[in-house]
Amino acid sequence: MVLREVGVHGQQLLRDSSALVVGLGGLGSAAALYLAGAGLGRLLVADRDRVEPANLQRQVLYVAGDVGRPKTEAARARLAALNPEVEVTAFEGRLEPARLAAMVAEADVVLDCTDNFPTRFAINAACVRARKPLVSGAAIRFEGQLAVCDTRRGDGACYACLFPQPGAPAEACEEAGILGPVVGAIGSLQALAALKLLLGREAGVNRLQIWNALDMTWRTITFARDPACPVCAR
Repeated sequence: MVLREVGVHGQQLLRDSSALVVGLGGLGSAAALYLAGAGLGRLLVADRDRVEPANLQRQVLYVAGDVGRPKTEAARARLAALNPEVEVTAFEGRLEPARLAAMVAEADVVLDCTDNFPTRFAINAACVRARKPLVSGAAIRFEGQLAVCDTRRGDGACYACLFPQPGAPAEACEEAGILGPVVGAIGSLQALAALKLLLGREAGVNRLQIWNALDMTWRTITFARDPACPVCAR
């Protein structure tokens, strides 16, 4: 509340807002913790996996005692311990289209913290249909990516405008490797972008930001709405 750009009014906006975090791995762990700490009124979290020992290096929502528990169960307990005033609703299992659509409809902003293109495209399509802003993050090895899509804006592109083809299957962190702070940094930036969207501030819409953690450099690629996009074209 001390921040002039937020203030009492902004804090109340956050308390009256909700966010959906899809994927509770390294990205979702950091994002969910910062959103809960910021005082959002409601957090919806979704994942179908259980905590594994290899997750602990980068998935900061969990501790060794959580190994074997569903991620949604462990996450809900940790987020409630951080801020008991935040209502946490957890969705476990596969994201069938109807279920995903219902989850997106309940949120004011959606954070895609998943690691595969089919799910990313499904989340994007659901956000376009429901006219909800999407904050997409990705990280592998020493590289991170952040993109914000908001088709509520007249010029707002969607994720499919940026990546029109599903492309090759994405590598998993378990296969390619990742340094824990890299994925944590991108997840934190996803939370930052989501908070700015909820506060009505500029959040970097229509920009893909790519971070090389080895040499600490950023590249920004500007993209535009594709008038022929099969997902968001009007």
